[in-house]
Amino acid sequence: MAREHYSEILALIAVARERSFTRAAAQLGISQSMLSHTIRAMESRLGVRLLTRTTRSVSVTEAGEQLLRVVTPRLENIEAELRFVADMGQSPIGTLRITATDHAIDTLLWPRLAPVLRDFPRLKVEMHSDYAFTDIVAGRFDFGVRLGDGLSKDISSVCIGPKLTFAMVAAPDYLKTHGLPETPQALADHDCINLRLPTNGNLYAWELSKDQQEIAVRVEGRLVFNGIYQVLNAALSGDGLAYVPENLAQPHLDAGRLVPVLQDWWCSFDGYHLYYSTQREISRAMQVVIDALRYPD
Repeated sequence: MAREHYSEILALIAVARERSFTRAAAQLGISQSMLSHTIRAMESRLGVRLLTRTTRSVSVTEAGEQLLRVVTPRLENIEAELRFVADMGQSPIGTLRITATDHAIDTLLWPRLAPVLRDFPRLKVEMHSDYAFTDIVAGRFDFGVRLGDGLSKDISSVCIGPKLTFAMVAAPDYLKTHGLPETPQALADHDCINLRLPTNGNLYAWELSKDQQEIAVRVEGRLVFNGIYQVLNAALSGDGLAYVPENLAQPHLDAGRLVPVLQDWWCSFDGYHLYYSTQREISRAMQVVIDALRYPD
């Protein structure tokens, strides 16, 4: 196969994965016009449309899906072998892609991986912020990070953080106007700030626990966000009650900018876990990241 044909396949895979010529071009380190020319040249040579383009989106045609199903696993095997050979050197090398929530990235991943990147200059890390429970194989990620409670038993994972407690909080001004709820049922009378999860577009139910009793409360309110930091900021602005990680709210609780609500109902979960595919060999680069993130027993 001619060398340019490899470039075409890599370009197609990047566009299919990113669903965007702009993001794919940035990832490949080429201009968007060059990427478009590469894809068109490939389609012209094969005599078939591989991508469907609109002004707002890019999707893969049936022919494109068929081609990707065949070539992607083969290229992944080649990449794995190249990583294995690179690992025979003295320093880990390569790019590792991790999908995690923004909270996990800010509080765990970046603080622990920043020193690793300084120690190993040939190692690169790409962190993708997402609240979905991502299929890391389909998404071409090396790792995913989610709370341990949500992981299936047959997946390889390692704990990277302590138990995580979720707190209900509100600004003093909001509580001065609307009062303090005394029971979970009273949340129905309040403006609660919701978090929408990617899975089925559902609003996250607030999980509460007290004296062996566990309940999930579907709250209502005028605000919905798809990121926990926006939920926190809305609570700080006095726009309602929020359900956020305690460690995220704690500085504001200490400063009096937020007040705890129904504190005896706050629920704790297994901490963040790093999960990865059992179908691939762990490279030295992956092992370095695992060791850096592993939470001490």
